[in-house]
Amino acid sequence: MANAVLDIQDKPSNGRLLTLSLQHMFAMFGATILVPQLVGLSPAIALLTSGISTIVFILVTGFKVPAYLGSSFAFIIPIQVATQAGGIGSAMIGSLFVSLVYALVSLLIWKTGHRWIMRLLPPIVVGPVIMVIGLALAPTAVGMASTIEVNGESTYSFLHFSAAIVTLATAVICIIFFKGLVSLMPVLIGIVTGYVYSAAIGIIDFSPVREADWFALPDFIVPGVHYEFQVTGTLLAVMVPIAIVTISEHIGHQLVLGRIVDRNFIREPGLHRSLLGDGLGTFFSGLVGGPPKTTYGENIGVLALTRVFSIHVIFGAAVLAILFSFLGKLMALIATIPQAVLGGISILLFGIIASSGLRMLVEHGIDFDKQRNLVIASVILVTGIGGAAIEISETFKIEGMALAAILGVVLNLLLPGKPEGSEAGEIE
Repeated sequence: MANAVLDIQDKPSNGRLLTLSLQHMFAMFGATILVPQLVGLSPAIALLTSGISTIVFILVTGFKVPAYLGSSFAFIIPIQVATQAGGIGSAMIGSLFVSLVYALVSLLIWKTGHRWIMRLLPPIVVGPVIMVIGLALAPTAVGMASTIEVNGESTYSFLHFSAAIVTLATAVICIIFFKGLVSLMPVLIGIVTGYVYSAAIGIIDFSPVREADWFALPDFIVPGVHYEFQVTGTLLAVMVPIAIVTISEHIGHQLVLGRIVDRNFIREPGLHRSLLGDGLGTFFSGLVGGPPKTTYGENIGVLALTRVFSIHVIFGAAVLAILFSFLGKLMALIATIPQAVLGGISILLFGIIASSGLRMLVEHGIDFDKQRNLVIASVILVTGIGGAAIEISETFKIEGMALAAILGVVLNLLLPGKPEGSEAGEIE
């Protein structure tokens, strides 16, 4: 049982259940509310939909996979691009189509097995695309950390940058010098410390908190109510290809989680069911105005640390997230977090995303003496970070990381010398 304190189907006492569930909620809290802050969505709706999506995932996987779903960082730039092109409603429609891709892939895996997906998305494709996601967001993080808006123009402010430095330094200290739960919550602790420092130097306006109600409904964004359901080729081209990365991320998380709890989740309940649960979570999230969802590594880390694998604890964390989303004062407080604090923590998070792509290449022993690997990685990195675009018409445009992901898949399929063994990312 992998030295489990509580196995997947074990249920702790009510008091212990609350404590353990709070640990999981706080582990995912910082990252989950950061994504909506960066793309113009409501932190409350992100928190609400993370809870709902997690419950949907648990139901679809038959209460067998203790995973928590939070806001996906992979979709930050696609949501921003879709919003600029057609409003926030376009981004939500894109999320719905991403969930459709998940459903179709899970159906294919159910009927044909999972090996083909790894041949289509080997590490030499997914690793560089993940690096593009992190590096393409680098200017956003630095700009948020060091500038403020003055008369409609971005102006450097050392005062605000100091808040970013304090936030970043705190998160780094948590990761490097602490063990246990503190090391698993660097985002939350960094934001809280940066917030306290920001209050001390006087760059926070608390009036929205004083004016907010104690309890308030999240800001729902519903198709047909808040926006018209319109689909364009550019919208699909911006959002849908990112599923290439998130599906691979999902598989990686299932493998890591399986090793921790001594289960083979690829076989039971099956990759098709866990992937469908992830997709349905994204569907329900997009339906009410939340960002796309993904299984969270932070919560997998909590499982590994506590050895408490109980699905009841994960379910409890989801319920707590839903309840917290209705606390108006708390959500107003989150809305007052200075841009510099978010920028400071983003410097670390976006860098970690890019580094995780590099780590994938190292772990799978990708040989860059092979010209094939060198070509694929080079094309993905430059087209993705450089913002290359293919514009076929006014309503159809593929650019940035979406184009990079597609080019990576195509090159992998067309170039001779298919990857083998660990380079192919094979799973059992």
